[in-house]
Amino acid sequence: MNTPIFQSARLLAATLAVCLAPTLFAPQAVQAATEGPVKLQTLRGAEIDASDPEGEGTRYGRDQPVLPRDFVQQPPLIPHAIRGYTITKNFNKCLDCHSWSRAKETGATKISVTHFKTRDGEELSSVSPRRYFCVQCHVPQSDAKPLVGNTFKPGSGLR
Repeated sequence: MNTPIFQSARLLAATLAVCLAPTLFAPQAVQAATEGPVKLQTLRGAEIDASDPEGEGTRYGRDQPVLPRDFVQQPPLIPHAIRGYTITKNFNKCLDCHSWSRAKETGATKISVTHFKTRDGEELSSVSPRRYFCVQCHVPQSDAKPLVGNTFKPGSGLR
């Protein structure tokens, strides 16, 4: 595809890029240099590199009824406090109650069978490594106020 038309088009594109680059990018660089550093904060107002404090009045209940899900495939919320629960590559506190071997005894919900499958759908005899860290998807339910307003409505199939 090295016809004269394509060579001309490449030459025109390169020329435009060289000519327009200072016009397009220089004003932003000058503006950024004169404004000073940007102060980043979390939605709760904490410094970005500080640990994010819990919102005022946020309460995590102890053994509450599970809240309904808002969309299909939403991971269930955790209906109890998990402060102090350890989840490392060698130990998962959640499995003390939610593993299939302990769920009946403890009265906890069993881990879904989907948590025993690999990415390729192969069934394992223990929890898949990609589903082992529970709080990647499951969070404790709380009465915290939303950080930002929204107009989300639950899926109609769940009403």
